[in-house]
Amino acid sequence: MRKTLRTFLIVMSLLAAGIGLPAPALADGALSAVAASAPTSSATNTARATSAAPVFAPVAAAAEASGAVLAMGVRAEQAASVPAAPTAPMVLDASKINSGDTAWMLTSTALVLFMTIPGLALFYGGMVRKKNVLATLMQSFAITCLVTIIWVVLGYSLAFTPGNAFIGGFSRMLLSGMSFVRGDKGVTLTVSHLATTIPESVYMTYQMTFAIITPALICGAFADRMRFLAMLVFMALWSIMVYSPIAHMVWEPTGWLSAAGILDFAGGTVVHINAGIAGLVCALVLGKRVGYGREVMAPHNLVLTLVGAAMLWVGWFGFNAGSALAADGRAGFAMVTTQVAAAAAALAWMFTEWIGKGKPSVLGIASGAVAGLVAVTPASGFVGVSGALIIGILAGVLCFLSATWLKNKLGYDDSLDAFGVHGVGGIIGAVLTGVFALKDIGGADGSVILQLKGVATTLIYSGVVSFGLLKVIDAVIGLRVTEEAEREGLDVVLHGEHVE
Repeated sequence: MRKTLRTFLIVMSLLAAGIGLPAPALADGALSAVAASAPTSSATNTARATSAAPVFAPVAAAAEASGAVLAMGVRAEQAASVPAAPTAPMVLDASKINSGDTAWMLTSTALVLFMTIPGLALFYGGMVRKKNVLATLMQSFAITCLVTIIWVVLGYSLAFTPGNAFIGGFSRMLLSGMSFVRGDKGVTLTVSHLATTIPESVYMTYQMTFAIITPALICGAFADRMRFLAMLVFMALWSIMVYSPIAHMVWEPTGWLSAAGILDFAGGTVVHINAGIAGLVCALVLGKRVGYGREVMAPHNLVLTLVGAAMLWVGWFGFNAGSALAADGRAGFAMVTTQVAAAAAALAWMFTEWIGKGKPSVLGIASGAVAGLVAVTPASGFVGVSGALIIGILAGVLCFLSATWLKNKLGYDDSLDAFGVHGVGGIIGAVLTGVFALKDIGGADGSVILQLKGVATTLIYSGVVSFGLLKVIDAVIGLRVTEEAEREGLDVVLHGEHVE
């Protein structure tokens, strides 16, 4: 385990040297690019079309310098009358809110929450041994409650308010300033500068569901062996110190990766690579399960796993299509690419397993579908159907190899393949977004180099901080249950309950 962990840290250092980490000078330049970006609208919002600043800032500068016609056919004198894009949450009259966008985002918020409870809880719960099923379900449910409070108190403000290139400010601590006021002269409310057609309360809650599922995904890597208190402390600190900064860097216009032009429509880097690498570090630090490689550790109930995978698939439409932050054509197209990639990956995994092992398994096709959903997440609002199809096929094959051959080759115990599916699938999707992104759909050309920059930054930052947090928690309260507790089962030892 130490050799594998040492190798991991060396690779991360080489990536840092080769790709380059953020520098303060870049952050300063990013702010000026963001200031010149196009206004947020229901068709193209700054939070998900992260290329808005790089695309429009040079055009606006050229128009100001020469008085020429802008590239989109708008005269310079007309462009001068267009109000600048908002750069912070603001108060609007309620009549400015789009009811269709709001209705869709309320639905999407419920769908993404549905992905964690019950979707992910059942997906993971069916894959562990019977003696640990309640403990596994408890992790998803407890994280949902814990991160909700953290997000309201601090996480949302750090992620989605203006700040520096790496972290937001404190203006929305305890949601201070977020309002809905029914006054004598009408109704006013606050909106985020990232989604001006829906109430800020809806946008905040929608982003909360992303913040909830991301740490819940990590649990699959250390299933069967982490203490419940240690898990709660780690997830609380990780949400504040890792998730919020990465979300800010990628999705908030003042963020370093956002201003650089990294494309991540719905969370390939922020959610899946972020959770996947943290899960791998957890697996390496905690070590293998007792009896791993010698005892049978087959899933106790694949019915639960298949039902959970189906719930994840349905909820993922809120995850990807909802990330358009509007009920519009781009949301509809993101829904199509999501469905195509999931189906292609499920079939690719199934046939690869069939060829390699002689039989197609239920666990395989379910895992393949999730791998496709993961891989298309960063690309869903930027690629066409053919791109989604290729992304799905490659994700199915490569994630299967990662969860089987690679894990066995390197010898780490990623219990439920959190890294094998989410980490590897997220990397595949992020890189291929740079290959298949279509400007006609997402308003930006893809760049593999830029996408690799986002991947490397997420791997290094999340991996290093996760490692540090785990070591501190282990020294203070201990990470892992005893061997006797692990053999008896976490349901009884940690929660005093069991399944008949």
